[in-house]
This record gives sequence, structure tokens and C-alpha cells, in this order.
Amino acid sequence: MDTKAFKRSLQHSENYNRKGFGHQAEVATQLQSEFQSNLIQQIRDRNYTLQRGDVTIRLAQAFGFCWGVERAVAMAYETRQHFPTERIWITNEIIHNPSVNQRMQEMEVQFIPVEANIKDFSVVDIGDVVILPAFGASVQEMQILHEKGCKIVDTTCPWVSKVWNTVEKHKKGEYTSIIHGKYKHEETVATSSFAGKYLIVLNLQEAEYVTNYILNGGNREEFLAKFAKACSAGFDPDQDLERVGIANQTTMLKGDTEKIGKLFERTMMQKYSPTELNQHFQSFNTICDATQERQDAMLELVEQNLDLMVVIGGFNSSNTTQLQQIAFDWNIPSYHIDSVERIKSIDSIEHRQLTGELVITENWLPKGEIVVGITSGASTPDKVVEDIIEKIFALKGTVSLV
Repeated sequence: MDTKAFKRSLQHSENYNRKGFGHQAEVATQLQSEFQSNLIQQIRDRNYTLQRGDVTIRLAQAFGFCWGVERAVAMAYETRQHFPTERIWITNEIIHNPSVNQRMQEMEVQFIPVEANIKDFSVVDIGDVVILPAFGASVQEMQILHEKGCKIVDTTCPWVSKVWNTVEKHKKGEYTSIIHGKYKHEETVATSSFAGKYLIVLNLQEAEYVTNYILNGGNREEFLAKFAKACSAGFDPDQDLERVGIANQTTMLKGDTEKIGKLFERTMMQKYSPTELNQHFQSFNTICDATQERQDAMLELVEQNLDLMVVIGGFNSSNTTQLQQIAFDWNIPSYHIDSVERIKSIDSIEHRQLTGELVITENWLPKGEIVVGITSGASTPDKVVEDIIEKIFALKGTVSLV
């Protein structure tokens, strides 16, 4: 399928909208009242630090809603306002934040039902409105919706679209796209649908396995079994790794993507010589600015003298998980939570570990004076961060009165 031609055709359709509906001013006021926070603005104004009693809060200097997320949520609100009576669907969570997705449901924006891990688009009728979330949607999903004649509102982040353009270039040059990401993640699913041949690697260890195979060969069956769910149909590691291009899921760790890119560059240079490198390797910068800024701010924050870190964001939010990884790497006691309700008491907190497991930790909040680092993923409203900070202040305030 010529995905580039299909995308061009879709974007020229009268049923396609990517720019909103002219209700920006009304929606901006609504979003401000629902998601923004006066307290967070005060902390920003005080050099990202606030002290009350025994607690000092140090806020990362880049955190929370990014431009792409704000745009996606605003377009979803605009869509409901513009189509007050139509049925509105969304192909996935608009962003990875439970409070925002709950708000979508309250606005009667319905999720496409899923049966046995397959979306059931039969519920969508001609004239219905379907929102594509910030992560985008696969070419196949867009094609189904286009053929149904429904109205499509595309909130895909432009940074994600940039990655799609990159894998399109790989395909045109007959390069296999090496995608640094999680093969199940909606964004990577969408990106791979625009690629020709592709292989998805989760981390540097998997990348090293692939580059070792390129240089030394190996067990073909083992390779295919290892990447069975993370490669294009009919993938042949003995032929499809001769020409490779690098792409990424925009929410992965910047440093990891760069290391993986350099590893493949060195590998192709070693195998084919420096003079032949351009015939066997391509690399474009597809690291999202917002993701990079939040990771850089987190790296600055963990260098301070913190007693603990609270990382706030949806449990299925990849960029939030990467922020948690930084705290883990620095051996700082840290807790990834998605809402204030996870804080049960001064003695108990429910949080997500890097393994994905939800656990309850006792005695998480130290006695006496403490410095707490706070950051949040790109899908987290400031209001959620405010609620958690106020809860910490309240718990420590209660203790100080005893």
C-alpha cells in the first residue's frame, strides 16, 4: 500500500479535520479551569521551589502537559462543542492520563470497543465523528474509517507525524526501519504501519543482539522467535538488515535512542566500510523536543539533595516511565503514581514499579525535614500535580501537630 498517497488523499477529504473548529477561545477557558493550577504557577514563580513547615518541594523545570498533548485535548473538547449531538468515538485514549480520559467519557466521547485485542469498528456509522488521539492511529484504522464515510478529527502530535515521514523515507530507499520503542504502544503500532520492512527494539540490549547478528550471523529461528511480535511480516534477518534506518517512539529516553543509533552506525561502518556507510545506514533526528526537555529537567533535579521523588503520570504513559527510570538510575527513593488517591496515608503509598507491578510501600514519607522532588509526564495536568503536593503538605502538617 502506498501509505503516503493514502495519507495525502485522506487529508484532502472533506470529512478530515486537523486544525480544529474555531472554538479555541471558549475551550481554552474551560481547559484552564479544569486542568491548570494556581499553586503550580506560584511554585514556578518561586524558582520551582516551595517550602511549608518540614517540607520543601522542588519541581522539575520542565514537566506536565506538552504542546502536543494540550493541542490534542483542546481539539477533543472543540469536537464535542462543534458536534453537540453526534456520536463521537476515539480510537484509543486521547492521552495516557486517567483523569483526562475520564473527562472524555463524561463528555460522551466513546472508546472503540476491543474484543480479543482487536478493535471493533463495526459500531461506527456514516456521519459519526471519530477522534484520532495524540499517538496517532495505524494506516489500516484510518483506511477503515475513511471508507466508512465518518468525520475524522486528527489530533496526532506533529512530532509523531515527523517519525512517520522518516519511516516513509526509509521505505522509499528500501531501508529497514529500526524503531526504538515498545511494540505494543499505540504510537509504535501506528509508526510501524507506515514503514515498509521494520524491526522494533526495546532497548540497547536488544539492539546489541541485532548488531551482533549483522556482524557475525546467528540462529535465524532464534532471532525470528525473539522478535516475532516486533517485526514486519516475512522479515528475514539475513536479507533485511543490509540497509537500515533509525526511528523511535517519541517518548523513549533520548540517550538510549542516540546510543542505539550510534551502535547501528558503527556496525554498518564496520561491516561495509566508512565509504559505503550512506548506502547502508540512515538516521534522522526524531527525538521529541518536549520529551527531551522533561528528561533533561529530571536529570538536573536528581542532582539536587532529594530525600525522595514523586513521578506523576498515567501508568501506561511511556514518557512518565522514562522519567521514573532516571530516578531509579540515581538510586533515589521514588514513587510513580497517577493520582492523589494512590497516597493512602503518611505510612502507605500505592505506586507502579518499573516492572509494571503495582505495589504498596510502607513508611514512604520520612519523618522530620524532607526535600521532595516532583515531576510529571507530558500527559499530566497541573491540577493533578497540585492535588498530590497539597496531600504531602497536609500529611506532614498532621504529623507535626502530634
